[in-house]
Amino acid sequence: MELTGRGVLITGGSRTGAAIALALASAGADVALSYNSSKARIEKIADAVFESGRKAIVIKGDLSRSGDCVRLVHEAARGLGRLDILLNMASVYRRKAYDQLRESDWDGGLAVDLKACFLCAQEAVPYMRSRGGGRIVNFTDWIAASGRPRYMGFLPYYVAKCGVIALTEALALELAEDGILVNAVAPGPISPPEDFDRTERTVVEQATPLGRWGGDKALVEAVRTLIDTDFMTGETIRVDGGRHLR
Repeated sequence: MELTGRGVLITGGSRTGAAIALALASAGADVALSYNSSKARIEKIADAVFESGRKAIVIKGDLSRSGDCVRLVHEAARGLGRLDILLNMASVYRRKAYDQLRESDWDGGLAVDLKACFLCAQEAVPYMRSRGGGRIVNFTDWIAASGRPRYMGFLPYYVAKCGVIALTEALALELAEDGILVNAVAPGPISPPEDFDRTERTVVEQATPLGRWGGDKALVEAVRTLIDTDFMTGETIRVDGGRHLR
């Protein structure tokens, strides 16, 4: 897909979304970014997009709320003048022991990580249809794509991310006739969490066959591949340096 003049909505992604937003803007796209609590970080990304010569808008929304999902998509489409690409990056990643889980933990995790992907896609599809097609890229996780849980304490997150893969496949089938391609990215060790010390970083590197963190460039390349393709749909691409092999 040619990106010049296209409208892109990126939900969440305050950490890794910056590189993706700037890469798409540098290729000619206008970008809408959503946030719930990371306003300063998202506004900084939007400023960089604007400085690159493209339109950038920032929209606040709590993606655990259905109404906010709907409003977010429509505000993005109105602000950009169109909507061709949706990147569902928003996620809740929080460790909590199984015996401490409450219904609110389950509902909150699945609402943001899975339900919001469906709702945002549902609202975005009419805009894409009006333009003769589009791209939806969902973000799941390398662990979900590996087909088995590996870390305790992330039950709602794991279930939701497995659901994102199933949703991607089902949406791809439903929307193929509209020229809307739906795929997913399953990131692995892209960049160390801010609270990781040197020992924790080394442990991850040693568990990854390529022996290193991928960096933002790895995610940018995967997203660009899924936007550029005109024949791949319903796929989940693992961007994990081979981590799933061990």
